[in-house]
Amino acid sequence: MLVLGGTTEARELAAALVGAPLRVTSSLAGRVAEPRLPAGEVRIGGFGGPEGLAAWLRAERVDAVVDATHPFAAVMSRNAAGAAAATGVPLLALRRPGWEPVAGDRWHPVASLAAAAELLPSLGRRVLLTTGRQGIGVFAHLDGLHFTARSVDPPEPPVPASLDVLLDRGPFTLDGERALLREHRIDVVVTKDSGGAATAPKLTAARELALPVVVVERPPLPDGVPVAESVGAAREWLAGLGPGW
Repeated sequence: MLVLGGTTEARELAAALVGAPLRVTSSLAGRVAEPRLPAGEVRIGGFGGPEGLAAWLRAERVDAVVDATHPFAAVMSRNAAGAAAATGVPLLALRRPGWEPVAGDRWHPVASLAAAAELLPSLGRRVLLTTGRQGIGVFAHLDGLHFTARSVDPPEPPVPASLDVLLDRGPFTLDGERALLREHRIDVVVTKDSGGAATAPKLTAARELALPVVVVERPPLPDGVPVAESVGAAREWLAGLGPGW
């Protein structure tokens, strides 16, 4: 089977399945210089669109695919759906639940990074960006704002003229997020709705300081793809495919 990975859930699923009477290969996009590698076989890099992925599934005799990519990896999810449809290989999307606002949150949901950039000047001047290095260029035209961007690897141009880069990866602690917001005098936070506990403390810290948070909503999954919200549910789906799972 193939696990399209890069997330905590992908690593947990691979670890749970390695050693079972089946071959498990995890595929990583290769966008992080030093990714956290899952257990078992690993391949890094793209497939060449849905046609390339379909050819790989046939050549490797893959009998199930779990799309456990990041909730915002929309292109890979579309490619997986196309390849699964072309080959008849069962496909499951493994997606952790998104975040939900609670009392005291000042969330501003938007549909895209471009919409977040358009909204920002009305909310604050010192911005914490936690949207990943590849999206930072969307904010490059916003003169007059100061950005603190946190990412695993350094961003590439274009970037905002006033920018501090923090190279770090989760999980993050609440105390650490409180200190970051105060040290950098952040008055607005921008995040994608990644879900999960690893990066959620920033939301609590922002709530405590009554800061606005611009939340980029997830892109929809391809139609017809079943979804599991946990590794346990994904394993149940695999078991339902028949003997040997």
